[in-house]
Amino acid sequence: MKVTPLDLRQQRFNTVMRGFDRGEVAAFLNEVADDYENALRETDRLRQEVVKLEAVLAEHRGQERNLRNTLLTAQKMADEIKDQASEEAHRVLKEAESRADLIVQKSQSRIEDVQREIEGMRAKRREVEAGVESLVTSLQSTLTFIREQDARARDERVLLLHRPKQSEAPVAQSGPQTPQAKADERASQG
Repeated sequence: MKVTPLDLRQQRFNTVMRGFDRGEVAAFLNEVADDYENALRETDRLRQEVVKLEAVLAEHRGQERNLRNTLLTAQKMADEIKDQASEEAHRVLKEAESRADLIVQKSQSRIEDVQREIEGMRAKRREVEAGVESLVTSLQSTLTFIREQDARARDERVLLLHRPKQSEAPVAQSGPQTPQAKADERASQG
């Protein structure tokens, strides 16, 4: 049986001889009813607070679950991003190495081409130097020959001009005559 504060206030007891003082019992019942009423109110308040706290707790548990899921998702995404970044870095590194190898190969090829060009230019230089030396030698020989011819021609003119005049008969010479000597002889005969 559930007793309410109102039941306590309205409760009436039968009187018997030698019973309790009615005023005291009524006052005591009122006091008990007030305490009981306060206890019931406190219990209701605490129940409502428990309901509120359970709701807050449920909300916090939901938020904790969401946070845990979010953290797991973030961790997965971070791992995926890290893996993708690692793969991208690996790919970029391979591309850079390939480009570097290609550049080195092209550079090596260009160096070889330049070295061949240098060797070709050195060979051409040697050819040109040899040609120039040959030309200088040829020109020196020609110049020496021309100087010798000019000297002989001068000597022959000097001899012809300083030679005593002889009879009109041609004098046989001991060697071949140069064209200049023949011209000089004709001039002196003429």
